[in-house]
Amino acid sequence: MKKVLIVFAHPRFENSRANAALVDRLGAKEHLTFHDLYEEYPHFHIDVKKEQQLLQENDIIIWHHPFYWYSCPALLKQWFDMVLEFNWAYGPEGHALEGKTVFNVITTGSSREVYCSEGINSYTINEFLRPFEQTANLCGMSYLPPFAVMGTYNLTDDRLKAYADKYENLIDQLQNDRLTESLSNCLFLNDSSLLKN
Repeated sequence: MKKVLIVFAHPRFENSRANAALVDRLGAKEHLTFHDLYEEYPHFHIDVKKEQQLLQENDIIIWHHPFYWYSCPALLKQWFDMVLEFNWAYGPEGHALEGKTVFNVITTGSSREVYCSEGINSYTINEFLRPFEQTANLCGMSYLPPFAVMGTYNLTDDRLKAYADKYENLIDQLQNDRLTESLSNCLFLNDSSLLKN
């Protein structure tokens, strides 16, 4: 069974109904490490070697965060800047992450409809996430489309539960080495008909 590392970054997690629903579902899943950056590093002093070891010990990496100002919260950006070192994650001698699967799990307050060329945000979620995709490419990782929970302010408890079910199901299937090929062309992982609701 593949090992999963969730690199979680939410500066106001205690106020996030949507993220709580997703995270609570994961509970004590086997071979899954839930790593809360804001709990671990409240003063932003990242232990680079510890983070690199966590990455090396896992097969599937999930960058789980709210979609803040078309990107990620500050501590996750700092994590990228500090942890993915030249000649470790990329560069002539940087092969530590090659072959690992990675994707974003994001939550947005705005609905899906506003993330398009005609919408108020002008671009799609996938276009905004290009820096994450290119980071994965540079590090030799296999980047999957995002799992996106959108319009969170208007989601009912039942809808949130359905997202949590799909998130858990996605992790289960990836851990058991299923779906990777067939999911790579989805717009969002949670749209896939291969995941049970």
